[in-house]
Amino acid sequence: MMKKIIAISISVFVLLLASYFFVYRNGVNKVNQIFMEVDIILENGEKAMLVEIKTRLTIDRIKYHIERLEKMRAYANLRGDKRSFFGGIASVVVPDEEKNYALNQGLYLIEPAGNTFNITPPNGNPKAW
Repeated sequence: MMKKIIAISISVFVLLLASYFFVYRNGVNKVNQIFMEVDIILENGEKAMLVEIKTRLTIDRIKYHIERLEKMRAYANLRGDKRSFFGGIASVVVPDEEKNYALNQGLYLIEPAGNTFNITPPNGNPKAW
């Protein structure tokens, strides 16, 4: 249920990135043993953002999303895809330690703020995969 609420409300995020569009994609390359699932991909030509949606953010979930970004980069390289991939995490419950960890890893953080959402950019430059 929470994923549906966040997915619907993520339209606020899309409005801020109006030139991006949604693509849902599962990456599979059996020969190279690359398997992954992505909740939302936002694309715009040379750049794409992979967004993971979680009810409660944990350090392990952040690390897993980073692994997913690394897999996506490997999958894209095999296909000749030269886009830069950025990471984002949307979550309802975001403890301070997890928030700081995600931002220090170069990820965007999307969290509720009343009737809308805050999008916090990474500390420093966003990491591109």
